[in-house]
Amino acid sequence: MTTIPVLTIDGPSGAGKGTVSRAIARQLGWHYLDSGSIYRSLAIGCLQADLDLNNIEAVCQVAETMQLSFDCGETLQVKLNGQDITPLLGTEQVGNTASIVAAYPAVRALLLQKQKDFQQLPGLVADGRDMGSVVFPDAQFKVYLTASAEERASRRYKQLIEKGIDANLDQITLEIQERDQRDQQRATAPLMIPEGAQVIDSSSLSIQQVIDQVINLVH
Repeated sequence: MTTIPVLTIDGPSGAGKGTVSRAIARQLGWHYLDSGSIYRSLAIGCLQADLDLNNIEAVCQVAETMQLSFDCGETLQVKLNGQDITPLLGTEQVGNTASIVAAYPAVRALLLQKQKDFQQLPGLVADGRDMGSVVFPDAQFKVYLTASAEERASRRYKQLIEKGIDANLDQITLEIQERDQRDQQRATAPLMIPEGAQVIDSSSLSIQQVIDQVINLVH
């Protein structure tokens, strides 16, 4: 049986995982899994259905029935039940909702197999918060990409301002710190440094410097 190589890139929100992971997937010619988009897609499904997020059964129903497709070109395109939801994925409301529904063990169990199915030849780059610890614990290559909360908030603030969206840096910093705490303290699959992972702090690195470090690890 051929072992399908997997590179996991875990870390907190805003550390640059998505940009780095997509670039590496394109460079290696591997498949790409953005697990955050799976949870964000679920969040969008829940918001569109106007669900009470405390109703775990209703959230699970959306998780079971949603149909997702990923197109990883220069930018990631995500479709939920045939609808292009890419523009909605990066909103603060969706991010915060995703963090809430992702804390439910029943939801994580439902979405676990959907993520494992992405492991196909010639290889997979998996980006998330528990890829190397829970979803692909036997991955050959593991990276934990992080940056200070202040640096991550600053990057997010600049992104929003460039898009013409009004933003408050202090508020974004607070939300990132709260999300980190929620992700680290949840009972199931908390955010952690996976065993055997190489830790890269991107606070003072360029995207290209991070990509080069990860590519060197794989080679």
